[in-house]
Amino acid sequence: MSDDGYVRVRGAREHNLRGIDVDIPRDALVAFTGVSGSGKSSLAFGTLYAEAQRRYFESVAPYARRLIHQVGAPKVEEVSGLPPAVALEQRRSAPTGRSSVGTVTTLSNSLRMLFSRAGRYPEGARQLDSDAFSPNTAVGACPECHGLGTLHSVTEESLVPDPSLTIREGAIAAWPGAWLGKNLRDVTAALGYDLDRPWRELPREEREWLLFTDEQPVVTVHPVREAGRIQRPYQGTYQSAKRYVLHTFADTKSATMRQRVRRFLVSADCPVCGGRRLRPEALAVTFEGRDIAELAALPLERLAEVLRPSAAGGEGEEAAEGGIRESVAATLSRDLVSRIEVLTELGLGYLSTDRPTPTLSAGELQRLRLATQLRSGLFGVVYVLDEPSAGLHPADTESLLTVLDRLKGAGNSLFVVEHEMAVVRRADWIVDVGPRAGEHGGEVLYSGPVAGLAQVTGSATQRYLFPGKGEAEGRHHYEGRDQQGERGQDGDGRVPRTAERWVSLSGVTRHNLDDLDVDFPLGVFTAVTGVSGSGKSTLVSQVLAGLVAERTGAGGGTGTGTQGRGEEDEEPDAVGNGAGVRAGEGESGVAEAKGLEAVDRLVRVDQKPIGRTPRSNLATYTGLFDAVRKVFAGTEEARARGYGAGRFSFNVAEGRCPTCQGEGYIAVELLFLPGTYAPCTDCHGARYNPETLEITYRGATIADVLEMTVDRAAEFLTDVPAAVRGLEALRRVGLGYLRLGQPATELSGGEAQRIKLASELQRTRRGHTLYLLDEPTTGLHPADTEVLLRQLHGLVQAGHTVIVVEHDLAVVAGADWVIDLGPGGGDRGGRIVASGTPAEVARSGAGATAPYLRAALEE
Repeated sequence: MSDDGYVRVRGAREHNLRGIDVDIPRDALVAFTGVSGSGKSSLAFGTLYAEAQRRYFESVAPYARRLIHQVGAPKVEEVSGLPPAVALEQRRSAPTGRSSVGTVTTLSNSLRMLFSRAGRYPEGARQLDSDAFSPNTAVGACPECHGLGTLHSVTEESLVPDPSLTIREGAIAAWPGAWLGKNLRDVTAALGYDLDRPWRELPREEREWLLFTDEQPVVTVHPVREAGRIQRPYQGTYQSAKRYVLHTFADTKSATMRQRVRRFLVSADCPVCGGRRLRPEALAVTFEGRDIAELAALPLERLAEVLRPSAAGGEGEEAAEGGIRESVAATLSRDLVSRIEVLTELGLGYLSTDRPTPTLSAGELQRLRLATQLRSGLFGVVYVLDEPSAGLHPADTESLLTVLDRLKGAGNSLFVVEHEMAVVRRADWIVDVGPRAGEHGGEVLYSGPVAGLAQVTGSATQRYLFPGKGEAEGRHHYEGRDQQGERGQDGDGRVPRTAERWVSLSGVTRHNLDDLDVDFPLGVFTAVTGVSGSGKSTLVSQVLAGLVAERTGAGGGTGTGTQGRGEEDEEPDAVGNGAGVRAGEGESGVAEAKGLEAVDRLVRVDQKPIGRTPRSNLATYTGLFDAVRKVFAGTEEARARGYGAGRFSFNVAEGRCPTCQGEGYIAVELLFLPGTYAPCTDCHGARYNPETLEITYRGATIADVLEMTVDRAAEFLTDVPAAVRGLEALRRVGLGYLRLGQPATELSGGEAQRIKLASELQRTRRGHTLYLLDEPTTGLHPADTEVLLRQLHGLVQAGHTVIVVEHDLAVVAGADWVIDLGPGGGDRGGRIVASGTPAEVARSGAGATAPYLRAALEE
């Protein structure tokens, strides 16, 4: 086949793709569209990018291949005309405080080199290598805090918040709960300490030893006999509260445990480096009158201003030091300024190089990588991007498109999975996948110039890309998603609800919020808007969430306690019981808060994964699996064999396949080749042993049920009320296409968020609940957004409050109240530029949101 400028795919069957054939032009901006779960990512990432990677790895020496993460060979008959590919996905970085904006973009490397080669040194000081300016190296890190800048310690007040309690009543709150806490109390009693005397009445030396000793004495414990149980004496080891907290914080792999013990820590800047993380000799070197820690803390826009005089030719103070230093300073400064300008163009100028990457959104991380690629100088490459507009205010989207055009102009192709119609309209070509999700999708409905999609009435994208075109036809093609109450109820023409009660915060000071006063209406739907970095997430997800969590006791004690656990018994992550709220993490930063008593419960629904391993899945997280296992345990054959519900868990030894330990696959280690995974040779991926699979319910095994989609399971389990409730909740948020046993690691952030919302919707709650969501439409097709909005507005109709941080103008236009922050990001943000109904904010003309909101309301 001759190369005519197209990538040609034949017989693609990855995930739900139905053997599709499609031709896609190179050297173009190609948008892949379709509802969530339609198969567009399976085509763009799972097929095209995976095939490009497979070909690349075939050219790499076998020994080197095992050092590189591989995505696996795609299920496709043929792909021709495919250049090398680079993927820029929305993946979060590992949660390490040592990874920063500077390390992701490599700006830190250039900044360190600038100080090493062109910095002003104290008289008589020797020149330092660039590594000496890094807090992540042994030669650069402050020896006291090891380059972290912060020291964690404990005090009696932090470990014992209520000294009126006795040890038996839990005075030492920092000790763990459950059996380990009881063990420590028993050991304390065996050591001769009084468990029933108020803490404040214990002698000082006893209190000091119990809390701070490094000793670990071992004593014989004689447990108190409990009803019906004989407990034998055992050897118990004492561990002070300080030792337990510091060791748990440093060593635990559980984010939940780490968060729990963090509450008992007192953190302060390192007294040696003053929080600047470096050795004194490095901090003594300056450039333009500032040390490297000061420059790293500046917003990128401000950093560029500091460097521009040097970049322009060296009128700065370093010019007098001689031609070589001036030349080096000018060269490095010009490089830094040009790279920062790209980041600023992408709306990231408010970030500083020392900003830790775990505090960034997935969209911010992807744009950082995109900016880095612009400087790479690659030619003839396919860039595969996952929703690059995520987290972008409409005002910043234009800049993103300019950057994408520059990448294309440099001789590259861009394949973009995208839901933002403003980006799709600017594409050269569109590949629309559908018509629906999961087994009802996987077909290419249209591949061609964007304008041609207007004639494809079976496309869920068509009516959003061309408003008013085929509006009537477009709706029924999205059947299976309850259409009740669309635009007529929550969209155009709906009268905003009026709040009767408010939560008022005064003097909010945190990050770039400076003495802010804000009022949140209760009983309505509120959208908090503003450009990237304006302070939205700080205000809602940190300040407001922290205050409400503290006031309600992280959910008012009405959470489920077990809802949201994975099959591996992970702690719930974001739903119920206020989980996911970082309550008690530092000061609230609020001078006064009024009206919090009206809120009985807090629920944060975020896009964090519902589990960290494949053992956690849709069925286990939502609690559906409990009902399914009980159904199988209740069959006549299971009762005859004495099988209980536990037998049908793939994590229990008696029921799971012994070969793969219930994983369904086994790792294959190859000498001089990368390891790979293969279906288990015994259970063939079913996860269970043969005896367990002999039990059937209505002709299906437990493994068969896990392979069913939510839609299919709803039909199959129609006579199981405990399962039907959860399944219907999942269908109501548009997740009928997911398999019950779909591993948590395969779910997108948007899918994880909707699963959490469905878990919440299936429970009935009394009292007033505040629901907080941070950019809930990320990763959602506009049709999926409508489905989500109906559920959120339904919560408000039921008497609750919903507050979303959001850029999607369709969501904002349908809100009851809008709070717009800005006017810019970072130092130029943190203020309320407008608040009121959507129409009032649109008319105000203030801030970056108003003109876009006005256009959305006029559509």
